[in-house]
Amino acid sequence: MRIITLALFVFTLFCNAQNNYPQDYFGHPLEIPIVLSGTFAELRSNHFHSGMDIKTQGRTGLNVVASADGFISRIKISHWGYGKALYITHPNGYTTVYAHLLKFAPEIEAYIKKMQYEKESYEIELFPSATDIVLKKGELIAYSGNTGGSGGPHLHFEIRDKEERPMNPMLFGIDSKDNTNPVIKSIYVYPLDDKSFVNQSNSKQKLTLAPLKGGDYTTENINAIGNIGFGIETIDRLDLAPNSNGVYNIQTFVNGSPNYELDFKRFSFSETKHINQLIDYENYTSSKKRIQKLFKINNPLSIIKPIINDGILEIQDKTSAVYKIRVSDFESNSSWVTIHINGEKDSTSMAETEKITPYYINRNQTTNLKEGRIAVDFYKDTFYEDFYMDFKVNNDTVKIHEDTKATKKNFNITFDVGHYNTADQSKLYIAQLIGRNKYPSYTSTQRKGNLLIGSSKKLGLYTIVSDTVSPRIYGANFQNEQWISNYNYLKIKIDDKESGISNYRATINGEWILMEYDYKTKTLTYDFSDAVISETKNNLKLIVTDNVGNNSTFEAFFYRK
Repeated sequence: MRIITLALFVFTLFCNAQNNYPQDYFGHPLEIPIVLSGTFAELRSNHFHSGMDIKTQGRTGLNVVASADGFISRIKISHWGYGKALYITHPNGYTTVYAHLLKFAPEIEAYIKKMQYEKESYEIELFPSATDIVLKKGELIAYSGNTGGSGGPHLHFEIRDKEERPMNPMLFGIDSKDNTNPVIKSIYVYPLDDKSFVNQSNSKQKLTLAPLKGGDYTTENINAIGNIGFGIETIDRLDLAPNSNGVYNIQTFVNGSPNYELDFKRFSFSETKHINQLIDYENYTSSKKRIQKLFKINNPLSIIKPIINDGILEIQDKTSAVYKIRVSDFESNSSWVTIHINGEKDSTSMAETEKITPYYINRNQTTNLKEGRIAVDFYKDTFYEDFYMDFKVNNDTVKIHEDTKATKKNFNITFDVGHYNTADQSKLYIAQLIGRNKYPSYTSTQRKGNLLIGSSKKLGLYTIVSDTVSPRIYGANFQNEQWISNYNYLKIKIDDKESGISNYRATINGEWILMEYDYKTKTLTYDFSDAVISETKNNLKLIVTDNVGNNSTFEAFFYRK
């Protein structure tokens, strides 16, 4: 009875807490029903999802409207990330964000293009004043698209508070139908030190889930001793789409008492990197499955609400405990997992032996490793934990452990390339070797004399690679000396299979033109409505440069009336 009463109490608080936000202030940013492909705070690669992804029926060009009265306070256009994005600040102090846009409403588009041509740059960031572009609720601001790091047509929509912290838009009444309980995909249990064991093992274990009627679950009983914690792999599904979405809240209880909570209402961008300490990072790098740890170790995330002992269970000999996990979506649909724990000490249990190397990483100290021509510098507070690092150098390749340890910030890798001749040095870059085939992936590289300095957040294999191949350029929708009077766009394909594209510059008859780069399709596009040209015969010139300075020049003539 106590557990039922507690659950009802928590449910009441849970519902009341959702009503502390204006419910009728923000309207839908699209003129179609809200169907989501992504929810707030979903677990993504190296970050939490900061808004909701609204489906646009598999197409681009739908009207995007201002969610409330306000003014455009920021415009950012990037090849990556949010692509084309607008930020609207509202009188109540909140800011809404609209990302992956195809293009902007005509007046806004003209304002932005004027600035792009002045700066001769497609990528741009502007901060209009409060009186420059004033909007009314429901006013057209843009058209939905697929720009930047989008994986398909949709609108990414955010609501941020006065401190620029993203909040769950569902708190403000912008939601989608959901009558389905969250799905529990797997449960893990972790012995947390060398004196802790589960079923006589010092290693984490995956528990067998048994579904019950009503959508709840149980597992096999476990025998344990010492400090243990649990992890969960879970998703939510909404009614109108099959996507695997994030959940809204996770709570744990021990013998009926609250033990731990993950509350996905709001977070700050400065802390989103700590997602890699929330999940079992080693499991993720090997299986791509995100197991959320239901205990806190060296993690400052504000979404974590550690109620008792940071969620860690201290299991004593000859005791018993009932551990429960409640997973909820925004509509308070819930799934429960029940785990029975028996405290049992076994003198035959042996702790795993940690691999000891000459290189010990103390997370509270700077560590400098060097062998041969290669040095690696880890600054204080790079890691969440102390550990022995596997560090080996073989000619121009360095093994910096396995990618099993989460990092908080970048570390530096320095290669002395003085043994290469000067001409060859200019074509070198640092690459991480990825996957089974050890594919070289460009790592941001700086040059200082004979030194190449790379910056990365991922452990693994790094090496020196030479790129002597210039980027490839060819016309996508026209040929040299062609008449294209009826064309609305000029399209050019660019590609670099080695270090990757760094920059490009295009002119027509010597005048700079705005070309939009879509890295997903490797396409540059010029819009003739920009009205840069007035001649019949036109000379197009495009220079594309890769990350080590190789460049290619494409030149063609076209005719237009």
